[in-house]
Amino acid sequence: MCGGSLTCALSMEEVCTADCIIYRGALDIRKCIRIMSALLAAVNSVFLTLFYASMPTAGAFLIPYIVMLVVGGMPLLYLELAIGQHYRSGCISIWRYICPLLKGVGFGICLILLYMNFYYNTIISLAMYYLMASFQPELPWTHCNHTWNTDSCSPGAYDSAEEYYFRQVLGIHQSSGIDDLGAPRWQLVCGLAVVYVVTYFALWKGPKSLGKAAWITGVVPFIVLLILLIHGLTLEGSYHGLQYFLYPQWDRLLPVEVWSDAAAQVFFSLGPGYGVYMALASYNPLHNNAFRDAVLTSLVNLIFSFVSGLVVFSILGYQAHVSGRDLREVVTDGPGLVFVALPTAVSTMPGAQFWSAIFFLMLITLGLDSTLYGLEAILTAVSDEYPVRLGKHRKLFCFGLCMLCFLCSLPSTTSGGQYVVTLLDFFGPTIACTFLVLVEIAAFCFLYVKSRKLHDISRMMSSKPGLIWMICWTGIGPSFVVATVFLMTLFHYSPLTLGNYEFPAWSIALGWALTFSSILCISGYIVVALLTGNGALRIKLRKLIRPEAFITETRESVALQKKKCQDPETNPVRF
Repeated sequence: MCGGSLTCALSMEEVCTADCIIYRGALDIRKCIRIMSALLAAVNSVFLTLFYASMPTAGAFLIPYIVMLVVGGMPLLYLELAIGQHYRSGCISIWRYICPLLKGVGFGICLILLYMNFYYNTIISLAMYYLMASFQPELPWTHCNHTWNTDSCSPGAYDSAEEYYFRQVLGIHQSSGIDDLGAPRWQLVCGLAVVYVVTYFALWKGPKSLGKAAWITGVVPFIVLLILLIHGLTLEGSYHGLQYFLYPQWDRLLPVEVWSDAAAQVFFSLGPGYGVYMALASYNPLHNNAFRDAVLTSLVNLIFSFVSGLVVFSILGYQAHVSGRDLREVVTDGPGLVFVALPTAVSTMPGAQFWSAIFFLMLITLGLDSTLYGLEAILTAVSDEYPVRLGKHRKLFCFGLCMLCFLCSLPSTTSGGQYVVTLLDFFGPTIACTFLVLVEIAAFCFLYVKSRKLHDISRMMSSKPGLIWMICWTGIGPSFVVATVFLMTLFHYSPLTLGNYEFPAWSIALGWALTFSSILCISGYIVVALLTGNGALRIKLRKLIRPEAFITETRESVALQKKKCQDPETNPVRF
């Protein structure tokens, strides 16, 4: 049995199989990756419309969004797909072929994905709560004759839906703040358990089971989105919502904030650098067309963002028409749009139960998709780095990961869970992720592109990428992240609040601890590697800076790895 860490292209299981060597690239799941592209674009398009809702005019935002997608998002996505496909590694072990010194970036990204799972699936549980309520003879958020309503409630208006969301679903009125969370709400806990049971059985067998789940979570939201679009366009007053969404005010293109916000939205919706695309691309055949996948993913992202915007604003236009209010008074941002404004509009439609059910079914499938691929990125990255200890026992590792996420998500299901969600959402991924992805992309663009001169991509694609890609990778790409995402995130920092509630100092300190816990993975790994390595400090640094050789030919890789496994002196790297 082989021991130690991998130093070649193939995983430990591939090399150590007795009579049958399974080539990782032989797992042809290209369809899975393309479906995944559409799914990730679709789930993030919902949050894109939330951003649109907070803009003075959404039409002005479309132009900078498209520009930033073409010059910044798509080139970075293309590079990540190509690197993952060529080296067949997750976001941790990939660094041994780029710069082993920066392997802590991969650990930090996995930690951020873990933090996101601690609260993101609670939002799916909320959607399940609304889905179950949609099968009642009368939607419960349309009237004020319930025990959770206050005397100021107005039937059939925004007030009744708002009180249903905050008082009945969340129960936030029973909590005074983050230091008074209360007990978990059993309805949300049950929904959370369902999410992780589905997640486990979709991931336990690896990319094959994930590909099958992708057909369900991909087709359902696409069909529902089309149905909602057709129905939304037929609603009276939808024209005013579409006009608000599409009609540009050219003077709005001048402020720098519009362009920086567009860049940030492309970065967070398309998601280059999070390790998800790299993990799935690592299962592609060596000569798969990564450029085509990058273009397809970017195009689907744009289409889903645009179509979901049409759906949301057509419904909001109808709501403004029915209520007799100005559209700007109807439009809100954040969870209030998904769980208050849109349910209010849906409740006034003929057949409200049906439209409510399919809307929240779409949210559930989109949310499950994002959860599946986020956890798959962690599973792939950690299994590649520790193939014997964890990769060989994927089912058990997947079960432990799902159980950990479930237990850590329980505080977000309490009456004060919204305070936990707000804290984790701000300090978990936002600042730390932009910094880590900044380091990752800078390393890819300068240490990889310039040093390798695109020979790896040329071998895969049978043609060398053009000059425009070199310009994007070595010029626009890093500045796209630095100037428009990371720095703007820091400049726009303000004390964390939820409505009129100001978070106490100890919670802010805890939040910054979460932020730096993932950022410090970079320096932490460097220190551990230097302390545990063999030889003088100069030799250790040389090993950590110099990338390892990668052999793409299967037989040669297997022969070399077997030789290293049999000879411990040639394989000094230890766990």
